[in-house]
Amino acid sequence: MRAEELAKRIDHAAVKPTTTAEDVRRACEEAIRYGLRGVCVPPCYVELASGLLRGSGVRLCAVVGFPFGFTLPEVKAREAELAMRLGASDIDMVMNISALKSGLHELVLEDIRGVVEAVKARGGVVKVIVEVCYLTEEELRHACELAVEAGADFVKTSTGMGPGGATIEAVRLMRATVRDRAGVKAAGGIRTYERAIAMIEAGADLIGTSTPGAILEAAGRNER
Repeated sequence: MRAEELAKRIDHAAVKPTTTAEDVRRACEEAIRYGLRGVCVPPCYVELASGLLRGSGVRLCAVVGFPFGFTLPEVKAREAELAMRLGASDIDMVMNISALKSGLHELVLEDIRGVVEAVKARGGVVKVIVEVCYLTEEELRHACELAVEAGADFVKTSTGMGPGGATIEAVRLMRATVRDRAGVKAAGGIRTYERAIAMIEAGADLIGTSTPGAILEAAGRNER
């Protein structure tokens, strides 16, 4: 895959607990330089990133309910609404993993629908982080089905904050479950060109990574 094509599938993640305003600035500059699809930031930096990315064509993503998904549905929806008002175009929300594992599927649906309604009202995109490292195969299927039923645009593997990130097996299962009803975003532990390509071959449409430069430079060398 050509570097330019791969760049359009990458969201640059700047969401670590130690992320600073300067880190966000660098991420935005790098996203513009490489022509990335987007930059993913904490809600508190959406306004800053929005100004930096204005006119660049790079999408701005905010994480919501991050990183555990425990937030009440009303709070999560409000957080998404505020992030959109400040300039976000995408919302990567964390599913209520506890509710899913408790079998409280109506609560999971309510949780996602509230965010979907808030984001769609402003023409945005919703990705639901299911945190695959905590789920059984059956739970992962349920998580994907609920996300699709609630109107999400993508299901996403991981926050990058859990004990494990994206796996080939999880991406394959997610793609097989959602089919063409939603996209799949692989994130968490994807730091090399080879790993990114393996995720795409497994069925991922998008890649979330904190090291896009290294991946795309390797992609460029692969073209030569």
